[in-house]
Amino acid sequence: MSNDFEGYEQDFAVLTAEITGRIGKVPKLLGDEKKQMVANVEKQLEEARELLEQMELEVREIPAQSRGMYSSRMRSYKQEIGKLEADFKRSRIAYSDEVRNELLGDDGNSSENQLIKLREERAHLLDNTERLERSSRRLEAGYQIAVETEQIGQEMLENLSQDREKIQRSRERLRETDANLGKSSRILTGMLRRLLILCCLEELKGWKLQKHFF
Repeated sequence: MSNDFEGYEQDFAVLTAEITGRIGKVPKLLGDEKKQMVANVEKQLEEARELLEQMELEVREIPAQSRGMYSSRMRSYKQEIGKLEADFKRSRIAYSDEVRNELLGDDGNSSENQLIKLREERAHLLDNTERLERSSRRLEAGYQIAVETEQIGQEMLENLSQDREKIQRSRERLRETDANLGKSSRILTGMLRRLLILCCLEELKGWKLQKHFF
């Protein structure tokens, strides 16, 4: 199982390195070339998220006592994906030569007010992006807590099941002991009865002999 997880880790490392390189190129491109690069990055981010899902499924199959190390690595990979997605969003709304040309025109005489407006819109978009990232991190933290709580619950159920089996075995042994004690008690009672009968017979014999002689 760990071999599968490590294989996914290697694929994830290669993929995220490629995504990082392409994100850095997005603001420098123009037109169709830029659109194609954006589409490629979106596709690779989706592949990275699918890899994370596969890795998480593998972690759930690991015994609870060995799961901690892998869970920690998963949290690190999720943070890495979150950072790449944030960088990608920023790269798409960052100033590019294409945007500047549309604002300023070839002669550079575009209105200063338009430039200020664009900066305000960009700041607003960045602010919204940061809020979304914070919400995403909170949701991820909540999900992680839910997963860990589920793991603890499963461990508790397993322990309770084991304790129940031990109690049932103890009850069976007590029943067997009670049965054996009951059987032993009946045997002893029978032996005592026979002993009393023999004693009585001996006393009767002695009494008859005394009567015969006297």
